[in-house]
Amino acid sequence: MAYKTDDIFSFSAFDPSKLTEGFREFAEKGATQSREAYAKMKTAAEEATKTVETTLQSAQAGSVELGLKAIDVMRTNADMSLSHMEALLGVKSVSELIELQTAYIRKQAEVTVEQAKSLQDATRKLAEDVAKPGKDAAEKVMATFKAA
Repeated sequence: MAYKTDDIFSFSAFDPSKLTEGFREFAEKGATQSREAYAKMKTAAEEATKTVETTLQSAQAGSVELGLKAIDVMRTNADMSLSHMEALLGVKSVSELIELQTAYIRKQAEVTVEQAKSLQDATRKLAEDVAKPGKDAAEKVMATFKAA
């Protein structure tokens, strides 16, 4: 039995150009996928940055508004107290003092309730405004996942 040595060492089935071509296609596909992934990550990072900037701007604007409301509350309370003190200086009887004090306490309670509602509304609005950019971004991301 004679062996054909030329068949054993024959590489006629192996074509190096096909291997190179396959490797090139693989590398190009990988590079394309990497570019696409980078573009998506870059876009996501830019959107996240915009979301943070918008959130901070909303928080700053809302904090200023809330601060101004608090100052207004203090000013109103100070004005009411000074007006009450001036009225007390003109009191001529105990009954007038009691009537004046009762009216002041009633008015102060009404104003305090109104002020609390106003501050609560401003705080709720601030929370909504600060949360809105993040909420919108999250909804956008979820819509992207649902579409994919």
